[in-house]
Amino acid sequence: MKKIKLSVIFSLTLLFMATTGNAADSAGITYTVSFPEAQAHYADVEMKLTGLKQNTLELKMPVWTPGSYLVREFQRNIETLSVTANGKEIATTKTRKNIWQLNTTGITDLIVKYRVYAFEISVRTSFIDARHGFLSSPDIFIYPGNMLQTPSTVHIIPYKGWTSVSTSLEKVNGDSFTRYSPNYDILFDSPIEVGNQDIFGFNVGGVAYEVAMVGGGSYDKERLKKDLTKVIEQEVAIYGENPNKHYTFIVHNYLKGGGGLEHLSSTVLGASRDAYATESGYENFLSLAAHEHFHLWNVKRLRPIALGPFDYDNENYTTNLWIAEGFTAYYQDIIVRRTQLYTPENYLNILATEINQLENQPGVKFQSLSASSYDAWIKAYRPNENSANNTISYYTKGALVALLLDLEIINDTKGKSSLDDVMKYMYNEYYKVKGRGYTDAEFKQALEKFAGKNLDQFYADYINGLTSIDYNKYVAYAGYKITEELAGSNDAALGITRYPGIPRVIVTGVVRNSAAWVDGINVNDEIVDIDSTPVPETGDLIAGKKPGDKIMVTLIRDGLTQTLPVTLLKSNKVKYKFEELPNANAQQLTVRKKWLTIK
Repeated sequence: MKKIKLSVIFSLTLLFMATTGNAADSAGITYTVSFPEAQAHYADVEMKLTGLKQNTLELKMPVWTPGSYLVREFQRNIETLSVTANGKEIATTKTRKNIWQLNTTGITDLIVKYRVYAFEISVRTSFIDARHGFLSSPDIFIYPGNMLQTPSTVHIIPYKGWTSVSTSLEKVNGDSFTRYSPNYDILFDSPIEVGNQDIFGFNVGGVAYEVAMVGGGSYDKERLKKDLTKVIEQEVAIYGENPNKHYTFIVHNYLKGGGGLEHLSSTVLGASRDAYATESGYENFLSLAAHEHFHLWNVKRLRPIALGPFDYDNENYTTNLWIAEGFTAYYQDIIVRRTQLYTPENYLNILATEINQLENQPGVKFQSLSASSYDAWIKAYRPNENSANNTISYYTKGALVALLLDLEIINDTKGKSSLDDVMKYMYNEYYKVKGRGYTDAEFKQALEKFAGKNLDQFYADYINGLTSIDYNKYVAYAGYKITEELAGSNDAALGITRYPGIPRVIVTGVVRNSAAWVDGINVNDEIVDIDSTPVPETGDLIAGKKPGDKIMVTLIRDGLTQTLPVTLLKSNKVKYKFEELPNANAQQLTVRKKWLTIK
């Protein structure tokens, strides 16, 4: 391949059938994306369309990325869009924030040029600098509005010094720099990494896996190959098949990183480059990889009916993200447990942490699980200082609901079935046989099929309602109980959170119904002293105080100093842990063995 100085060019050739024509009425689309100012985070995009046979054309930019439920307004990063035909510029009319309309009467070929600014570090947005280019396709490619079902060929010419391409798009004739995609849904679901990433691979059951490490790190390739293989084998065992021929892990390693985004045949992970050297950091990475890889079944193929075909112009609402994400969050850790990389004790500690996380969030009494899913578009990705007081995570509560259902099914069937059987049944019934997503009612019916009982009350309480979860009812099936370690304490609490790592006490959150909430401490207040004593830079602000004590809090609000009388209240923080029930019976031991894969 010829290397072009000061630029990287991606050439995408998309051949498609016109929706009203036949095989002879084909047209062509070619994108060329160059990076003459990579250091300034710009991509220059040229799109060529040939063989047009329509009088009006809409050019569109997706407003969101599947898997990340927020309208992100990608078009805000587009500059200097122009369209020419036969060497002459064609007028465009912006009819919506993400749509440009033009008159193509008598025009068969045209060229669209625009610039994209890409400088947002996340797993869901493009990022370009002189070191590498990460292209999250929905925020790079404008597309013809009526041509979503179009095959594509992607030819990549790398920038000087960049040697590798990592993507799940199929190679053409074995050429890593030429890729193929059958339609825009595939293109928008196939991120592309170009640069000098460290690439290594392994094979699992005939499926080729590629890991592309960007940014260096303390990882051990051989250990990752071995342990990722174990994770993948456990997930494939649930569904009975791996629907891919190859799969790509793109891993962005930063000083501090995290998060992941699933794709049809790949994932993008954020990680901390030095965390692999610690057992907890390594296990967290495996858990993250297990989560995103599990999505290649759950949500990318087995999915709520609202999540496909996608509407790229608007929100795609569903009440079932607690299944799509919450169940996946449950499986990410139980899968690692099944590999024996977690001990049962480690796994139970993880569950206890999740229970504590949910139960210590005041929003658990205000937002149902189904509502947290439906409102993800306006709340989950747009948290504010009060979010903890009125929302929950469908990841956390969804994972705990999956735990309850798994234990219910194992217990009711005496260890013959589990939640695995529900997932496999739904995958086969709706993805493979019906070729569509499932409704809320259909998933509930499948759960009832394997539980052997009506789940109306379960849904009323834990999915659509605000009933407190009876954890002990369900963990007792496996011979465990959870106990509250702080039940006998009489600790006082002020009820604030603060900015970490700075020597000033600046309030970032006020806990609902806490002393700070009741007596009027606000977010952004800077607390300077309590009872005329300067507050410590770190540690407990009210050490030695008891519930009912009255303190005088001096703070700075909007540049003005004031003193508030505050009456301390008892801390309502909970801290649960798992304990074995004494003298577990045979049924409980059967459930435990099945659930925790105890050999």
